Amino acid sequence: MDLLYYAQFIRRNWSVLLISLVIGAGAAALVTANTPPKYVATISMLVSGQDKEGSISAAYQAGMLSQQRVQSYATLLSSRRVVSQITRPEYVGLVQSRISAEVVPGTVLLRASVTDYDPAQAAALANALGTKFSQLIDQLERPTPQSRPTVKVSVVDQAEVPRLPVSPRPELNLLVGVLLAFILTTGALLIRDHLDTTVKNTEVLQATAGSSTLGVIGYERAARRQPLILRAGGRSSRAEAFRALRTNLQFIGVDRQPRSLVVTSCLAGEGKSSTSCNLAITLAQSGWRVLLVDGDLRRPSVPDYLGIEGAVGLTDVLIGREKLDDVVQSWGNPRLHVLPSGQVPPNPSELLGSQTMRQVLDRLTAEYDMVIIDAPPLLPVTDAATLAAVCDGTLLVARYGKTRQEHVQRAAQQLDSINARIVGTVLNFVPAKADRYHGYGYGYGYEPETPKAGERVTTAART
Repeated sequence: MDLLYYAQFIRRNWSVLLISLVIGAGAAALVTANTPPKYVATISMLVSGQDKEGSISAAYQAGMLSQQRVQSYATLLSSRRVVSQITRPEYVGLVQSRISAEVVPGTVLLRASVTDYDPAQAAALANALGTKFSQLIDQLERPTPQSRPTVKVSVVDQAEVPRLPVSPRPELNLLVGVLLAFILTTGALLIRDHLDTTVKNTEVLQATAGSSTLGVIGYERAARRQPLILRAGGRSSRAEAFRALRTNLQFIGVDRQPRSLVVTSCLAGEGKSSTSCNLAITLAQSGWRVLLVDGDLRRPSVPDYLGIEGAVGLTDVLIGREKLDDVVQSWGNPRLHVLPSGQVPPNPSELLGSQTMRQVLDRLTAEYDMVIIDAPPLLPVTDAATLAAVCDGTLLVARYGKTRQEHVQRAAQQLDSINARIVGTVLNFVPAKADRYHGYGYGYGYEPETPKAGERVTTAART
């Protein structure tokens, strides 16, 4: 993984990351609003040794004594003996937890801080603590009750009522909330991205299938209602994608141009039938004599796509009930003909693998420039493999974000085991944002403009 991967990763998931940042900021604001403010009052005290003689050596010894005592006094300051003198007995433990003491480095100054939800109470406790602690040291540091104390603690700075709370800190909470949300969301998305084995780009599809990708078909919401490319006069970006597929298919093998092509997928719901129909339409539009065969004898769908009668068709020809010429129908373009599947038989695999099917296929390839067979998915049943073994080529359709790499690999291995030729693959239902991200660009933004109501289309606008 490199910097480009992370940049593309953030670009793909920017909306999720943005939502997570908003949630993190909202959580930080909620925590801040529900956290009561705390105030800290600080008092400073000086620890000094008594110089009885007034000599330099005595002053030095007094200073050393002060430095030795100050470390112990920092611990003694929050002791129960001291705290019990400034608060009620039941609150001693609570007040102890709110007192912190430290020695100013390199000095004999002792700094004590008291934290409380009430700023006035914090200041009062700090000042009371300084007074009581000074009195306690005055008692403890007397060798005898009548002698002077060897060490004295004096209050240097009284505690003032704090104006601003030390917590919560809105800016820090916001930063932490946003940062945590970004880290957690990014980590979860990266884990999902690494565990996701679905096909999402042509490079993975080519490497997994061992064959080049001939077409990238974009997803269009209107295609769910009108799957054929004839809508909008065939000028949609989806129609252009199928024309690109047709062009690539025409140049896959100059010396070995396939005359019969099986269109299949790994599993159901990956768009093989719509691909078969639209590919047949584009080939017929380019002047080819095309026959579209509904070879899915289990769940036929070509008649529904094309709006034709499919009660009689291939099944009736294979069992000898009807003649081939009687069941082939012309559709739209005079160069495009359709052979429906007919009734669903109890033994579709046996019918498709029969000698009669081979004879029918030989006759059809002799009469038409291209015979496209819409076959069932490869992995659930063996029908597609049976057809692929007797046809010139197989076109494998994969659905963006649904077809798994292991499924494509199994399908390619299954076709390779029967010496079937995979002429190429098609990546179907590619979202527009993924199309821009991977640089497929089948539309290039050069689709015809739709004039507004009452607006005349000029020659310049049409070019």
